[in-house]
Amino acid sequence: MRNGAVLDPKACDRARIARDPRFDGTFYTGVRTTRIYCRPTCPVKPAKSKNVVFFPTAAAAERAGFRPCLRCRPETAPGTPAWQGAAATVSRALRLIERGFLDGEARVGDLADALGMTARHLRRLFLRHAGASPTAVATTRRVQRAKALVDSTAMSMSAIAFAAGFASIRRFNAAFRAVYRRSPSSVRRARAGRRVAERAPGGEPSTAPQRRAAPRRAVARRAVAEVPGPWHSSAGRSRPWRRAH
Repeated sequence: MRNGAVLDPKACDRARIARDPRFDGTFYTGVRTTRIYCRPTCPVKPAKSKNVVFFPTAAAAERAGFRPCLRCRPETAPGTPAWQGAAATVSRALRLIERGFLDGEARVGDLADALGMTARHLRRLFLRHAGASPTAVATTRRVQRAKALVDSTAMSMSAIAFAAGFASIRRFNAAFRAVYRRSPSSVRRARAGRRVAERAPGGEPSTAPQRRAAPRRAVARRAVAEVPGPWHSSAGRSRPWRRAH
């Protein structure tokens, strides 16, 4: 599938069309027509092959101007297999980022010092193997953690901001909006609305289907009323047929 940071487009295309779960998290598909990126297992009808492009990481897709799909939720992709096959140094750096090394006051220079190299060289390695800078990768991971908390908990937005590793609520809101093109609160409300809609058949009966069915029943009654009853002809004249008593 991968050779360093180079993805095999044909293999990726086959995997995403088949929704092969073995490749979940190993690459992301960007759809040029919608500017949305997805996991290979996305339930949405696959886009035409000519309209897609592949990225080794979510951060690389966002760096190219794509936003995450709200259906397949890239932030829930299993583990971080997309990093596998990268240079050993980049793999170490990614593990440190995953543990929150850049979530506080630490900068990329501090990360480079911990790895025994210059910040410039570290950025060059990241662009080659991860498709994005260390800062972009760290921001993407923070936003992904925040999105998971927005979807799965009732935590306040301020609590989510700090739990996800943001230094301030302002930075959290700005980063979230930059990725999802909407606020964290609006994403939570939209997901809550979808959950209510999904539970309707098994909970309180929804009146919407009944409202939609009412006009159809009225039309059906009129149609039945207009259908003539049994007739028979006698001496060239037609009249209603009556049952003999």
